[in-house]
Amino acid sequence: MDNTQYRRADAFALEKLAAAALDMLVPHVVPGARTIDLDTMVYEFVRERGGVPATVFYKGYSHSSCISINHVVCHGIPSAKRLVKGDIANIDITVIVDGWHGDSSRMYYVGKAGVKAKKLVEVTHEALMRGIEVVRPGATLGDIGWAIQSFVEKQRFSVVRDFCGHGLGRVFHEPPNVVHFGKPGHGMVLKEGMFFTIEPMINSGKAETKILADGWTAVTKDKSLSAQFEHSLAVTATGCEIFTLSPAGLFCPKA
Repeated sequence: MDNTQYRRADAFALEKLAAAALDMLVPHVVPGARTIDLDTMVYEFVRERGGVPATVFYKGYSHSSCISINHVVCHGIPSAKRLVKGDIANIDITVIVDGWHGDSSRMYYVGKAGVKAKKLVEVTHEALMRGIEVVRPGATLGDIGWAIQSFVEKQRFSVVRDFCGHGLGRVFHEPPNVVHFGKPGHGMVLKEGMFFTIEPMINSGKAETKILADGWTAVTKDKSLSAQFEHSLAVTATGCEIFTLSPAGLFCPKA
């Protein structure tokens, strides 16, 4: 896929819309807020700006975001559930503009975060950025995975292995699968013009997950806390470019 064509076709969606929607939510992720109301805000924000929430009707899903709280690893379904002080939440948004996808997620603190939760969130963000730092032509997917895994495990946390990053473009999920563990030098070799997400899910306990009866919500088996951050990026001639940077600099929450 040609980098220039992709940027020209949908620079706004990739660089602005998904990230701006996540920025918009910051003052609303507070104790007492209902996750279904946050989801409605996402839908209205994206549609008012000419985009389409990619997850609406995707494989039967009916919401504009995934909102994953505390021990929910990913794909949490918005509902009438109210946030509680001390919760941590991941909100994942994918938008479509002119047929192109932009995908990003980030963590939010609901009120003041506990010490353990804060460390988990900070380590997860750092793990994402360490994975991004190794992206360049000639590097491998194993290099990304190792950069994330080696850092996370030194902090005594675990990397979820049941879910991964993915290629994207005109299709929501496409090759390659970008796993967040691995060995240096192993896996697909990166080339200029490749587009994919890196989105490590990190648990404070063991790595194992399970899917709830709704068929979507993934939780930690041991009920430990989980955190995730996600960026969409492209491999450039000399490194990479992140498309989903926060316009307001709010990507990693402050305690």
